[in-house]
Amino acid sequence: MEIIIGIIGLVVGGGIGVFATSTVLRNKLLAKSQQVLLDAEEKAEVIKKDKILQAKEKYLQLKSEYDKRVQETNSKIAAAENKIKQREQVLSQKVEELQKKSSELKNASENLNNQIELLNKRQGEVEKKYAESVKKLEDIASMTAEEAKESLMEMIKDEARADASSYVMDIVEEAKITANEQAKKIVIQSIQRTATENAIENTVSVFNLENEEVKGRIIGREGRNIRTLESLTGVEIIIDDSPDAIILSGFDPIRREIARLSLHKLVTDGRIHPARIEEVVSKTRKQIEQEIIEVGKRTCIDLGIVNMNHELMRMVGRMKYRSSYGQNLLQHSREVANLSATMAAELGLNPKLAKRAGLLHDIGKVPENEPDLPHAILGMKLAEKYKERPEVCNAIGAHHDETEMTSLIAPIVQVCDAISGARPGARREVVEAYINRLNKLEELAMTYPGVVKTYAIQAGRELRVIVGADKLNDVEATQLSLDLSRKIQSEMTYPGQIKVTVIRETRAVNYAK
Repeated sequence: MEIIIGIIGLVVGGGIGVFATSTVLRNKLLAKSQQVLLDAEEKAEVIKKDKILQAKEKYLQLKSEYDKRVQETNSKIAAAENKIKQREQVLSQKVEELQKKSSELKNASENLNNQIELLNKRQGEVEKKYAESVKKLEDIASMTAEEAKESLMEMIKDEARADASSYVMDIVEEAKITANEQAKKIVIQSIQRTATENAIENTVSVFNLENEEVKGRIIGREGRNIRTLESLTGVEIIIDDSPDAIILSGFDPIRREIARLSLHKLVTDGRIHPARIEEVVSKTRKQIEQEIIEVGKRTCIDLGIVNMNHELMRMVGRMKYRSSYGQNLLQHSREVANLSATMAAELGLNPKLAKRAGLLHDIGKVPENEPDLPHAILGMKLAEKYKERPEVCNAIGAHHDETEMTSLIAPIVQVCDAISGARPGARREVVEAYINRLNKLEELAMTYPGVVKTYAIQAGRELRVIVGADKLNDVEATQLSLDLSRKIQSEMTYPGQIKVTVIRETRAVNYAK
């Protein structure tokens, strides 16, 4: 029991001690928390003051910027107001000036109306006096005003016609003195600097043989060899009594050349039979095609022409085997190209473009498929197809006046084409066409009144017209030569130019008996 009481006492004593200890701790914690609160309040006060200062500074900065913007806006508004005031002043001045001018115009209009009334009045008086004068003149001349006017007009027409004809002749003579010399100089220089050979090709080629025995081998058994060769080449092979020669006939020079080369290879090789003929003709055709391409390239290189389409270059090569009126087409085109370049250089134009157009001007004569178009138009379309320049295309299409000329190169190419074709011996002309041209010249001259006789001389390059002296005077004879030359130019086609000479003479004949 005492032990229990002792234990209870110890427990009670310990609880009292613990209680006392916890009270002390709580007091310390309360004191510490109060201190923390005080420190926090002090820091909060410091932060508050800092924020207030920052806010005041920001406020002052924003206020300064705002005041600055307001000041700038006010200055702009003031400047705009000044401009508006100035414009108002200017407008006011203009309005005053307009009012002043309106008043002046009104006064001038009134004065003009007064003057018009005065003029109308005077005009009436003048017309009255004019009518009186006309009546007096009619009485004196015994002729009405209309009759006098017609008579005067006829006299003036005759004088004007004579003066105009004389004036035209003076201008023509003056132009000939100044222009003909320069034109002749350019043409002669171009011709002299561009010399070329003129070769004449026929529609037949002659293949020479070493002996007569080869003819039988070429014909073959029952004519098999010659029929095969004709069918493959498209050329007629004529074997007649001509000694040591075979004639190849055909309008296509390329086919004749293929047949000639094939015959040469077959005769040289000695093996002549249908299979061998087919093989040789095929190889020869490829060889000719390659040669055509090489000729086109070499021609362009010789003339200094670059960047030409491959197909156009091939057509240039085909010109070697074509002829026009007996003149080799490639030689003709090369000559026209050189002439065109020379003339263009003399006239200050582009010689390269002129040379290109001159070379291609007859390109429409050599395509494999030939549509129903003039060769000038076909050549122009081919040049456009292969991206040639518009000046070149126009020169090709206009060199026979098939289309309108739009560049200075076109007339140069046309003139050079005529020069090359009109060179003596360059081309053959059918006799019938030549005679028809001479007859046509004489018939045209005989259609004019007063013409007695006509003579086409100098191979059709000059037309002499004899008129009756009692039917035409000198002025009418001059006018006749001009009209006749224009009519020949518009109705006929001819190389070069035709000189028209009108002869009017008076003869006095008497007989001594």
